[in-house]
Amino acid sequence: MDPATLIGFVVSMVALLIFMIMEGADPMSLLFLPAIILVVVATFGAAMSSQTMDDLKKMPAWFKMAVMPAKVPPATDQIQTLVSLAEKARKEGLLALEAQVKQIEDPFLKRGLQMGIDGTDPEELRTVLESEISAKKAEDKVAAKFMNAMGGYAPTIGIVGCIVGLMNVMGNLSNPEALGPMIAAAFVATLWGVMAANFWFLPMGAKILRVSELQAAQMELLVEGITEIQAGTSPRAVRLKLSALIPPSEAARDAA
Repeated sequence: MDPATLIGFVVSMVALLIFMIMEGADPMSLLFLPAIILVVVATFGAAMSSQTMDDLKKMPAWFKMAVMPAKVPPATDQIQTLVSLAEKARKEGLLALEAQVKQIEDPFLKRGLQMGIDGTDPEELRTVLESEISAKKAEDKVAAKFMNAMGGYAPTIGIVGCIVGLMNVMGNLSNPEALGPMIAAAFVATLWGVMAANFWFLPMGAKILRVSELQAAQMELLVEGITEIQAGTSPRAVRLKLSALIPPSEAARDAA
C-alpha cells in the first residue's frame, strides 16, 4: 500500500478512536458486524449497479490504483533518458535509435519513438500521442467516479441500517432495558456509512485523480521530448525545454 494512503487511513481512524475514548464511548462498539456488512456490501453493490460489465472487469485495477504507490518515475530520470536519445539522434540520425528503443520499458515512450523512427508526420505523431493521453485520463475519471459514487451511497445506506435498527427498537418497546443498547446499535450503521465515505471511498477517488494527473503530466513531458528528438533539436535545448515543464520544487529536490 502507498505509505501516504496508509498513513491517512490510520490517522483518520486513530482520531475517531481518541474522540470516542475522550467522550467516554466504547471503541469496541464499532465492531458491529451487521452494520459493517450492510454498509460495505450494499455500498459496493449500489456502485456496481451504476457501471457496465466491461467497467466492472476493471475494478481490481481501480482499487490497486487507489491504494498502491503511483507508478510515476522521477521526471528528471525521464528527461535524462530523452536527452541521451536526442544526443544519439543528433549524431547518428533517428534510425540509430532503433536498437535503443527495444530496450525501453515505458510502452508509451517506446510507441512514440518508434512512430518517429518510422517517419510519422510530426503533427500526426503529436495528435496520436495526445489522444492516447486523453483516453487514459477519461478511463481514470471513470475509476474515480466509481469511488466517489461509493462515497455518495455509503452514508445513505448507513441511514437505511439505522432505520432498520429503529424498527427493531419499536418492536421491543415492552423491554425497556434493551432499548438503550438497541438504539446505540442502530446508530452504528449510520456511523459506518459516514465513516466509510469520508475516511476511505472519497479519499480513494481523489487519490485516483491525483495519480492520473501525475501520469498524464509525465506522458505530456514524453510527447514534448519525442517531438523535439524527431525535429533534431540539440540535446541542450531538449533538456532546457523539458526541465521547464516540471514543478520547480521537484527540479530543486533532484538537483540537491
